[in-house]
Amino acid sequence: MYRWLLCFRYLRTRYIALASIISVTLGVATLIVVNSVMAGFSAEMHERLHGLASDILIECHLSEGMPDPEGHINEIMDLCGDQVEGYSASVHVPAMLGIDFNGQLITRHVNFVGLDATTYDEVSHFGRYLLHPDNQNQVSFELRESGYAPGRDQFPSSGWDYRRARVAYEKALDEERSNREAIENSNSTASTSTQPSLQITAPSELFSTSSDGDVATEFDPSSEQYPGIILGISTSSTRFRDANNEVKDHYYCRPGDDIRMMFPNASDNAKVVNQKFTVVDMYESGMSEYDSTFAFCRLDQLQDFRGMIDPATGVRSVTTIQLKLIEGADLNAVRDALRRRFPAEVYAYNIQTWRDMQGPLLAAVRLETTILNILLFLIIAVAGFGILATFFMIVVEKTRDIGTLKALGASGRGVMSIFLSYGLLLGFVGSGAGLVGGLLFVQNINSIAGVIEKITGQEVFDPTVYYFTEIPTIIDPITLTWVMFGAMTIAVIASVLPAMRAARMHPVNALRFE
Repeated sequence: MYRWLLCFRYLRTRYIALASIISVTLGVATLIVVNSVMAGFSAEMHERLHGLASDILIECHLSEGMPDPEGHINEIMDLCGDQVEGYSASVHVPAMLGIDFNGQLITRHVNFVGLDATTYDEVSHFGRYLLHPDNQNQVSFELRESGYAPGRDQFPSSGWDYRRARVAYEKALDEERSNREAIENSNSTASTSTQPSLQITAPSELFSTSSDGDVATEFDPSSEQYPGIILGISTSSTRFRDANNEVKDHYYCRPGDDIRMMFPNASDNAKVVNQKFTVVDMYESGMSEYDSTFAFCRLDQLQDFRGMIDPATGVRSVTTIQLKLIEGADLNAVRDALRRRFPAEVYAYNIQTWRDMQGPLLAAVRLETTILNILLFLIIAVAGFGILATFFMIVVEKTRDIGTLKALGASGRGVMSIFLSYGLLLGFVGSGAGLVGGLLFVQNINSIAGVIEKITGQEVFDPTVYYFTEIPTIIDPITLTWVMFGAMTIAVIASVLPAMRAARMHPVNALRFE
């Protein structure tokens, strides 16, 4: 009992111990905040990466694609059907996106994906990242009337309402231009009237053509659309800061506009397919790698455009098969089984899990988290050296007290336990205060970030870089446990050497000069 009484007495009377407690507190609180924020970002990143890609992808590198997708799927189900929850076939092809903006052509290199809207949403979270609420529930490549991006004030008017208004405005401009040209022509010289009249042929793209090549009906953009396409939001927009330092989004096109896609066909003698599409929605996952490089259309339409149909059998080819596995399935085991069935020596297939595809990024995040933990633990290590120096000073100052205790019968182990208990108490108090402070900081981190932004005039997390409405955090009980245990362990280890010196002190030598 006397050991704990002495510990509390030293803790209350030694102000230098307060510095050690503050060091431990700051170290523990910093570790908790950093790990919570890193865990939040990591979980958000994993959620989005996994939502964008299915569990396992089988990619075919042949120009004509995988010749018999149904047969491949049947073999996959026979091999590991008990592990597969869903599957979807798609076509991926590199393409060039062309956007007509104010008479100028904006081009972007994109990964053009033809997908089956019914099955694709079962193997990924594709639908939840679309802007129109109806498309989030059921993906459609038909243009909606309106209602895009509800609650987002900056998003411009889109849909059929916007398309009809734009077509009417363009027609009014054309009529005004025609009237102006007519007036100019009427004022021309009489000799020009004798020249042959100029015959203007409407562009072929404004007409639909029958099977025998005759023009059937004129394409009316106010009531008709081209094949629908969904663009990654960053392929058709840019984010910047205006003169008032407010974040703004500028859109080069929106749902209801028409764009061009240029991509190669699937024949051996590759040719460029130049096809018009109507933007029906936009895709915003918050991952710039996807939002700035992906565009989506219907699978059957892209197969038709590229000629991925066997004329003899009518079988359609694909380039990718995506698999979603059941909860708890071993991704690597299923991947290895598929690789044995479709060896690289025979098939030009690349079989990967979603973790394999994002391996460098995930490894970088893990490495960054590990290095940060090591560096932050050095703060607690510095506090440990402070505890070591403090205890050595206490041993020197309390030489007489230690000698008296040993002369009264206290054992060396008992004296040693006083200082070990003192170190444990310092670690417990410091880590406990750090735990409370860290949890409070994490709970109010977005409010604190707002205060810091007001004081410094700079944003903590730039929204032009980070596509998060708030800082994501996750508090892991296991992380809290090992941080607390590590802090107390360092405090106890720092008190071992002074405790051993006090335990070895002889009472006669300690009281010789008293």
